[in-house]
Amino acid sequence: MPRPNMNDMLKRRMTATQQASELQTSDEAYQQIFRETVPVAAAELCELPLDKLVAFHTAKIGFRPYPQAKLEALAEQLQEDGLFVRIIVRKTCTGNYEVLSGHNRVAAATLAGWRTIPAEVVDVDDTRAIVIATSTNLIQRQGLSIIERGFAYKALLDAKNRHGQWYIEAAETFGDSRQKFDEASAQAIEGRQRYNARKLVAEFFGVTEYEIRKAVKLTQLIPELTNILENTPKQLNLACADLVADYNAESQKAFVEICSIEGYQINKAAMQHIVRKCPPPTADRQTVFAAWREARDAAERRLAAPPRIISFDRKRFAPYLDKFSNDQEIEKLFLEFLRERAR
Repeated sequence: MPRPNMNDMLKRRMTATQQASELQTSDEAYQQIFRETVPVAAAELCELPLDKLVAFHTAKIGFRPYPQAKLEALAEQLQEDGLFVRIIVRKTCTGNYEVLSGHNRVAAATLAGWRTIPAEVVDVDDTRAIVIATSTNLIQRQGLSIIERGFAYKALLDAKNRHGQWYIEAAETFGDSRQKFDEASAQAIEGRQRYNARKLVAEFFGVTEYEIRKAVKLTQLIPELTNILENTPKQLNLACADLVADYNAESQKAFVEICSIEGYQINKAAMQHIVRKCPPPTADRQTVFAAWREARDAAERRLAAPPRIISFDRKRFAPYLDKFSNDQEIEKLFLEFLRERAR
């Protein structure tokens, strides 16, 4: 077989494998998280006009597009090799197509001057659409920020919890007796549903429930703080952002101003002081600033204070100190002990 034909055959095999992998991943995620078999439905393979495509809007999934340089590199690859993996879409009620997987491929194709793009049209409900839109990105995309992951996890958890609520409503009138669940039973099931959702999502994506809770909580930050956290983390680190996220959107604006003050960085000690003085979820701007200034001034006083000399009765420690060759070794050991106790 001539080499060009062999290369074409290998490329087709790779394309089919990658395409199957995207759908297989989303199907596996759906089956594990929702504990249901994926309905079998034939997909339609076709070429779709780029102007008939709309971005995913069923839920906020938070994935940002590739940087311009990366999109340009992908566009160049498309011009040279074509599209390896079809985008996945579903038809909307307006006759357009909602992109479930392949937003960057669509952007690169547009950049490359394409008018149409190979697509796989699937007939799926909102729940499966969310799973398709999140699962492959969460597994395959490297360098996703904690905020991007948080929005994706939240979309999956919300879908799972809505699914559970449907189950509760159906169960209320299920069976010949048509007996209603009492309110306590419904609340208990709903609570277990929320717990199970985190557990199932964590298991599928190989993360801990704590990581999911933390990532989802950070989605409560207003956009200005999200931008600071992701682009200038020295101004707002994760530990501080986690505490700020407990405040409502209006209260968070005060922290945007604090983070923008040149020469000062908000730290965990200052945030803990603010939380004690101004308990979330609501805090007045002036009160927040007053608490922050108190914490900042206290830190500056500690730095300006003369070094404190700590002395010990050498006789009491003699049996232990004789094992060290000099005072520097003793000081090093003592510091290590204090650091360990402070954790």
